[in-house]
Amino acid sequence: MSEAGRVPSPAAPPEVAAAAPDEKKGKEPEREKLPPIVSAGAGAAAGLDRGSKGQISTFSSFISTVNQKKEATENRSSPTHLVFPNIKNVRDLPPICLDVRQKQRVSVDALPSEMKAPVLSESVLPNQSKTMKDFQEDIEKVKSSGDWKAVHDFYLTTFDSFPELNAAFKKDATASFNTIEDSGINAKFVNAVYDALLNTPQDIQKTVLKGIINSLLREWKGPRTKDDLRAYFILLQNPQFSNTSTYVIHAHLLRQIAALVEADHHFLVHWLKKLSQKRFKQLVERLLQFISLRLFPAKPEEFPPITKCSWWIPSASKVLALLNTANSLVHPPLIPYTDFYNSTLDHIDLMEEYHTWQSFGNSHRFSFCQYPFVISIAAKKIIIQRDSEQQMISIARQSLVDKVSRRQRPDMNMLFLNMKVRRTHLVSDSLDELTRKRADLKKKLKVTFVGEAGLDMGGLTKEWFLLLIRQIFHPDYGMFTYHKDSHCHWFSSFKCDNYSEFRLVGIYA
Repeated sequence: MSEAGRVPSPAAPPEVAAAAPDEKKGKEPEREKLPPIVSAGAGAAAGLDRGSKGQISTFSSFISTVNQKKEATENRSSPTHLVFPNIKNVRDLPPICLDVRQKQRVSVDALPSEMKAPVLSESVLPNQSKTMKDFQEDIEKVKSSGDWKAVHDFYLTTFDSFPELNAAFKKDATASFNTIEDSGINAKFVNAVYDALLNTPQDIQKTVLKGIINSLLREWKGPRTKDDLRAYFILLQNPQFSNTSTYVIHAHLLRQIAALVEADHHFLVHWLKKLSQKRFKQLVERLLQFISLRLFPAKPEEFPPITKCSWWIPSASKVLALLNTANSLVHPPLIPYTDFYNSTLDHIDLMEEYHTWQSFGNSHRFSFCQYPFVISIAAKKIIIQRDSEQQMISIARQSLVDKVSRRQRPDMNMLFLNMKVRRTHLVSDSLDELTRKRADLKKKLKVTFVGEAGLDMGGLTKEWFLLLIRQIFHPDYGMFTYHKDSHCHWFSSFKCDNYSEFRLVGIYA
């Protein structure tokens, strides 16, 4: 096949939308303002579906209309009618717009002028006349009348789709707001709507969840627009996701957010850092609770089997990583780093998680060690201690195997890092021993004081540590300086001639 034969076919102009009867336009004024999504070969069928709802004068006129639309569709879908002037090879093709909603759909702006058709811009949003003040007045009226109809209609319309979410909460529906510093979202309005949501009747709350489900299922594959990111940003703050009954919906939302490209994550991170401390902390706690209850569900029957939803925790962890990044960009941080710790992880097999991470790294095999900010200090301490013990055993075993392979008689001392030091020259002797026996640093330590009889069962090693620390941090020794204000020791500016002693402290630590 020649290169010209691989030219992508642009979407057919949506002129079939104009064929809708006047009665349709009168009944659905808002729907007509949405940008039509028409694909080649499907435009005629869509036009017939809409036209069938209107009035058809005669059967013959109906047949004539069908034939005309069928011929028009065939002409549009035929590749022989797609002519790109001055295109010699694939490299000369017009670029595909990043904001397209359909796969392999050529942007209208990229087409030659003679091929352009009047098409509504995808950025056009539905009209949303209700303001924050109107919404609050409706809530106040409910308290006196008990009629939830106006509130119900608002939630039904707003959460019906991504464009409706943007129409309701965007500061200016005509502005793009394609910057990382300003999401273009009316945060006060979003907070007011969500705060009132939890106090509404169950049918309204179910309506919102149903709308979110439809929005997530209706979304397309491919690059997301900034309005799509705004919709994800708004939905992520929904307080309904604190309830375990909504976890299936929450999981699909997290999955779509986690699957976004890095550039989209960059926008979300900068928008998240603009949240208030209260909202930000609620969002973090909601995700930590989601992970904990998926690991140890109070009622396992509430959730699908773990084998069918293994992507829940990785998706939540990735979104939590976006929040952690956003928190680190703010000075001072919105919340302490300890608020990201998940104490539930202290009760899982951390060493298995560690070995998985060591074996597969940051590949597609998930491990909590890929997200160390959620692991508490106590859990990290356990991992480091056990890893150190395993390395000691491994090094000692390797030394024994090497000795046997050379047909030499094994010696128990070869399994330890043996140090012989004098009390009067504790630092210098320790430094010399560690320098000469660098290959044994990962073995278990065994200390002997010269001129003293004794078997180190742990007591001599402990004494050596205490004496060494006392001498190194003594002000007269000059390695470190104590600061009374911070109650910390810091490197002395006068002890610069022998960096090997500082290296000793690092090995000791």
